[in-house]
Amino acid sequence: MNGKNRICRIIDQKSQRFTDTSDEIWAYAETRFTLPRSADALCAALEAEGFQVRRGCSGMEDAFVATWGSGTPVLGFLGEYDALPNLNQEANLAEKKTVIPGAAGHGCGHNLLGAGALAGAVGIKDYMQEAGISGTIRYYGCPAEESGSGKAFMARNGVFEGVDAFLTWHPMTETGIWGISSLANIQVFFTFQGVSAHAAAAPEHGRSALDAAELMNVGVNYLREHIVQEARVHYAYLDVGGAAPNVVQPTAKLLYFIRAPRTAQSKEIFHRVVSIAKGAALMTGTTVELTWDSFCAEYIVNEPLARAMYANLQQLGRVGFTDEEQAFARRYTDQLTPQSRTAFQDKLRRALSHLQPEELEPILQQSVLDEVMPYSLTDEAMPGSTDVGDASWQAPTVQCTVACLPAGTVLHSWECVSCGKSGMAHRGMLYAGKALAMTALDLLTEPELLKKAKADFERRLAGERYDCPIPAEVRPH
Repeated sequence: MNGKNRICRIIDQKSQRFTDTSDEIWAYAETRFTLPRSADALCAALEAEGFQVRRGCSGMEDAFVATWGSGTPVLGFLGEYDALPNLNQEANLAEKKTVIPGAAGHGCGHNLLGAGALAGAVGIKDYMQEAGISGTIRYYGCPAEESGSGKAFMARNGVFEGVDAFLTWHPMTETGIWGISSLANIQVFFTFQGVSAHAAAAPEHGRSALDAAELMNVGVNYLREHIVQEARVHYAYLDVGGAAPNVVQPTAKLLYFIRAPRTAQSKEIFHRVVSIAKGAALMTGTTVELTWDSFCAEYIVNEPLARAMYANLQQLGRVGFTDEEQAFARRYTDQLTPQSRTAFQDKLRRALSHLQPEELEPILQQSVLDEVMPYSLTDEAMPGSTDVGDASWQAPTVQCTVACLPAGTVLHSWECVSCGKSGMAHRGMLYAGKALAMTALDLLTEPELLKKAKADFERRLAGERYDCPIPAEVRPH
């Protein structure tokens, strides 16, 4: 039995531990930086497997580093386990049903992500023990990917130092390489302070913070015409100064997301947004205070690692969904709107344009996709952001996506939460763990692969180095 087959068997033999951990985290559904029970579940599983766990990193109590082995190379597995607010949903039910109103839910599958990375780390660790392979495996427990960007604080504070390569994955509707960059994202609060007064009897004594916030938003809307086309700037009101129209609103608060394909571009736009905020305060006789929330850098793809991982996906082949799992997924795909179904199938047609119609049609009819998608890698950025980008600036990074969701399902939805404990999701998660561990074995046994990955990493950075704009005194909150 070769090493990769042995790794797959190890993960299968321990599959119950990984699925139980995933389901436990799904039930906790904790958000942002407050993830004690989710972190406990992963730390307990890692300690049971012989990893040494250091809890608490960069001001985050529920971030951790679990380490096994010694020497080089040092391989980092990135695990996430945060949920999304207001997405509570009953499991395995193909209709929206909130169990606990206002509670969170795993609408992006991070329960699976964290447990799948665990499976990969354990799978390669066990094989290294059996085969006498030296090297160090680190599992990074990373909070707040959805909001707060925990990896940015870890990168800023040097937690990732010494890693030779990072491996991770994400649950999705398709299986393949994550071969695209992402948008850098600056997240900041703008708090305006004014003076309250009777809006009818003494308006001249008031200074409206709400007016200032609205003027800021108008100014930013005019800015949109004069920034790079791929940039995205959006905001939410967190405080509108009260609910009484006859009181001049003394406070207002906005949360801004400022995204662009490159960190440098996001910083430039950020400074222009700050100038607009100051101008709005000046126009209204108010003051404005800026408070950092978080930042994440763009994702740096890596060609040699992507090709290595893709070869392992091809070796694994189909995910292997059963007829029962296809039927389970069909309960969700049957509810898709015609527009959603058409959009997803058009996306598949573009990705699988090399197939003949008679080959393509059965794939289009699947309710959960079993095939590995064609290889694709580009420096172009997807519209969203991920703090995996901050890790990817520290060392060569590779990630795959694995089908764990019904075809056409969108992330951050109740459908994603509902499917998070299903056999379909578990199967995809274990498949991902195998792909991660197999790629780790390549890095451990093929020194030339890591050498090529580092050369590609340096070429893509082109002399730039990671520069986190979050001020040193700002802590996760």
